[in-house]
Amino acid sequence: MLLDECVPRKLKGELPGHDVQTVTEMGWSGIKNGPLLRRAAQEFDVFLTVDQGVEYQQNLVGLNLAIILMVAATNDIDDLRPLDQEPQNRCQARQIGKMR
Repeated sequence: MLLDECVPRKLKGELPGHDVQTVTEMGWSGIKNGPLLRRAAQEFDVFLTVDQGVEYQQNLVGLNLAIILMVAATNDIDDLRPLDQEPQNRCQARQIGKMR
């Protein structure tokens, strides 16, 4: 699972049972969403973001990557924490190439 730059790194520690990396750890900071998603699809099964525009800004058809969009009041870890079980549940029943 790859955490987008806009997702707090602390969330990584709250997703037990998954191999989680951040965009920064991969050395991909600053890469625009299109190229970033293509790179992610080569090395990851799941991309976790809070960027609500990603679905509309990018052509996701044929992308071999599940994209999980976490929607909260802010991207602060305290706002995202109540949602942290949802990515785990979705990873277990994901459909590759679908926006969620």
